[in-house]
Amino acid sequence: MNFRKQILLASSAVVLVAVTPSAFAQVATPSADPVATPSADAAAAPQAGTPTAPVADETGEDIVVTGIRGSLRSAIAVKRQANAIVDVISAEAIGKFPDRNVAESLSHVPGVSIDRRFGEGEKVAIHGTDPALNRMLLDGHAVASADWGGNDNDPTSRTFNYSLLAPELVERLEVYKSPEPRIEEGSIGGTVIVRTRRPLDTPANSIFASGGYSYNDRADKGNVRASGLYSWHNEGGTFGVLGAVTYDKQNLTRAGVEFFGFENAGDRFFQKDANNALVLDAGGQPVLKNPNATITGGTRQDLANAVSPFGINYAYFTQQRKRISYVGTVQAKPTDDITLTLNGLHIDGNYNNSSQSMYVIPGAWSGDVLQSATIANGVVTNASFGAASANSQSAQLDLLIRKTKLTTDNLNFVGEWEGPGGSSVSATAGWSKAIGGRNPEYLLDVRTDLPYSYGFTSDSANVDYVGDLTNPANYRRSNSPQLQTIDGAPVIVNGTQLNAARAGGIDFSKTIDRDYYAGYDAVIPFEAGPFKEIRIGGKFTDHRNRLNASGFNNYSTSNYTLASLGVDTMTTPNGTFDGTGGTGNATQYINLAQQTVIDILANSVNVAVAKPTASYIVDETVAANYVQLNFDQSGFRGNIGGRLVYTKNVSNYADQVSGTDGSLPTIVPQRVQNDYLKFLPSLNVAYEAGAHLIFRGSVAKVIARPRYEQLGGSVGRNDITLDASGGNPNLKPYQSTNYELSAEYYPREGTLLSLELFRREVKDYILNGLSRQTFFNELTQSNASYLVSQPLNGGNANVNGALVSAQGEIWHGFGLQANYSYAESSTDEGLNLPYLSKHTVNVIPYYENGPFQARLSYNYRSSYFRAIGRLNSIDMVAPYSQLDFSAGFNLTKAVTLTVNAQNLLDSTYTQYSGTRDRPTAFYKNGRTFVASVSFRM
Repeated sequence: MNFRKQILLASSAVVLVAVTPSAFAQVATPSADPVATPSADAAAAPQAGTPTAPVADETGEDIVVTGIRGSLRSAIAVKRQANAIVDVISAEAIGKFPDRNVAESLSHVPGVSIDRRFGEGEKVAIHGTDPALNRMLLDGHAVASADWGGNDNDPTSRTFNYSLLAPELVERLEVYKSPEPRIEEGSIGGTVIVRTRRPLDTPANSIFASGGYSYNDRADKGNVRASGLYSWHNEGGTFGVLGAVTYDKQNLTRAGVEFFGFENAGDRFFQKDANNALVLDAGGQPVLKNPNATITGGTRQDLANAVSPFGINYAYFTQQRKRISYVGTVQAKPTDDITLTLNGLHIDGNYNNSSQSMYVIPGAWSGDVLQSATIANGVVTNASFGAASANSQSAQLDLLIRKTKLTTDNLNFVGEWEGPGGSSVSATAGWSKAIGGRNPEYLLDVRTDLPYSYGFTSDSANVDYVGDLTNPANYRRSNSPQLQTIDGAPVIVNGTQLNAARAGGIDFSKTIDRDYYAGYDAVIPFEAGPFKEIRIGGKFTDHRNRLNASGFNNYSTSNYTLASLGVDTMTTPNGTFDGTGGTGNATQYINLAQQTVIDILANSVNVAVAKPTASYIVDETVAANYVQLNFDQSGFRGNIGGRLVYTKNVSNYADQVSGTDGSLPTIVPQRVQNDYLKFLPSLNVAYEAGAHLIFRGSVAKVIARPRYEQLGGSVGRNDITLDASGGNPNLKPYQSTNYELSAEYYPREGTLLSLELFRREVKDYILNGLSRQTFFNELTQSNASYLVSQPLNGGNANVNGALVSAQGEIWHGFGLQANYSYAESSTDEGLNLPYLSKHTVNVIPYYENGPFQARLSYNYRSSYFRAIGRLNSIDMVAPYSQLDFSAGFNLTKAVTLTVNAQNLLDSTYTQYSGTRDRPTAFYKNGRTFVASVSFRM
């Protein structure tokens, strides 16, 4: 479906909601009472999942609206009464959230988008900003976060992996697009506040239980899932407890073709002189390393000027995600005006996975045996190569097994005192800790020397080998024996320097994220012109993010093939790459069982390796205080104030300083400390222009701090591709001036039409700088020049956008939500901001009548810049569409049967380097189907 159709679909939906007569609505009477006073927090809105206020039908009898319509009405009520620009998603009932994944639900909010690189949403981008520049607060407080080690957008981010958060535990999501001084700083795009349930606000003896089964068609596996919740409080409402547990297990299979960036073909296929210049023949044409190679589509000079893929990889990834969440909350009211709340969260996540990659690196490994090449638009789109020459290889098979366990713990205490006239004081203190990473990661690599050819288009790739990739005899040990060193120091085994070949490695990379915090908030009523109350507060946070890296180098003293090892082998399952665009006999190659890989490495020579240059500790101390004045007069309401924030960062890491003239490299510890003080003023204004129309405006100064990994300073190297990436402990925070304008029209109960305009003026934007640095290469046992990417401040960026949305109850149980977002950005480096799609469309029709309800969710986002990839590749993601469906039937008042289907279009996730004729990845994640039954009372 082209983009014009997307716009037509969204605009038609908006018009449909706008023109539907209110008489068609089953419930059309506007609520007589506001949900909350304008000065109250959104938390004062009705509990999600409880019925909205009864309204009268034509007979005068009350109708209690629940389910989809009830949750949408509750969300509209919170939005309407808020003083900031806020969007809300509410649970339909206890344990009944709109989607199986919190991030998927957030993607339906105007201006919010998610990346589905691994099938399900994990990170959230707001107004086109990188997920790392947005905050997630659990009941108003940040939660420590750790990664599973396989998603390149995960490492030491300040955001949260939403796939860990069970939707059954969520009461309401609030997306603040404009900040208030009372809300914790650190976001440029917006802040997501996740509200969980409280026992004193939940009916006594509430019970929820569910069980179900999920199936992914690409993994061809299914799993059970279950959850339960119980909430109780005494008759006086002075003491209550709530406990909940969820269990979820998924099998993911992702197959795809990856391109390791593009490089200049002249550096690989042609002869060079002592000055690194191309050797020319008598006719002035460059001379090929293999003079017999044939060129199509241009001359040899055209080939020398063209780019060719650095590597082409057929990747087969499997993962089992198992998550168990425990939540407990205790509340007590020792007096009428004091409430004490203690809540805890524990999440266990197992994200074990394996990745089997069969890849060629045409230029570096096969440039001297080039047989033919075809050039189109400056790109070598087809090429063929002979068998590998001596001391080289044609291709490599990496067999990677990653063991990952994620744990997240959070403990939070709140004491609240409510005084006369709306005054209040609350104090909070808490602790949060997350542990993740690779623990360990096993890597075994073997090589093949077979001739091969490749060809690709914008959405397909073909790699064919002359020979059988399923024959274990065609795979040999990767490297030749040589005297081994680690960081230049000789590897001594049994008293002598080891003479062997690298066979692989075992990597331990453990991330520990820990947070302590304490703070207070106070509300003081007073009358001074338009001002009605003053809010003051402060918060102190002590945060540590740590990466501990270590491992083993694995060596082999004997030559071998996979056949000579005598191990059981498998092949890539039939159909694994179907639909990905990947073809050729490269789609079926040798696979090894996980335990086989571990056993081969265990039987090699294992030498422990300390990795000080890959480890770091970042300590961050933040002290913040705020003042916020709330005002309300003559139809105008809102708040004005500021937040004063002091931040201190201390980074501890180690550098490798390369030796010269044959001397060994040395490891030098580093400690860098920086601090800064920022004042962040903000203004939010809402004007009620009659009973149905609200105009809003906001302006604010905000900051977003760099990722912890970026502050860490350590450098990670790839000894095959000779590239590296590192941190910069001297980074300053992103700074932005944010502007928001909106108009909201509420023609009747349950209906909303809105228009929102926004602008972000960002400075000190973090760019990736490239430099050449020398490091010791473990494979060649010598110094080598690496292309190193490191973050730098200095960029400026502007983001402008417009959002239009509509939702309403149309006719006889049918309703609709729809929104369209337009955003554009400009940066000093000429790129869009990461994760910013120019066009985003959501269309969500639903039907609810009696015991039956159904919802169809369609999402489209246009192409977007994702990251700077290998070899400075500008990695873009192609337009992506997703269609999901859910339906439920109430068998009784207490028992509901639900079915869900995710990614019904089986969409392909496609990446490319700058232009579509230079692809960098095609992925398929498959469809997921879920059936469940739930009980609530």
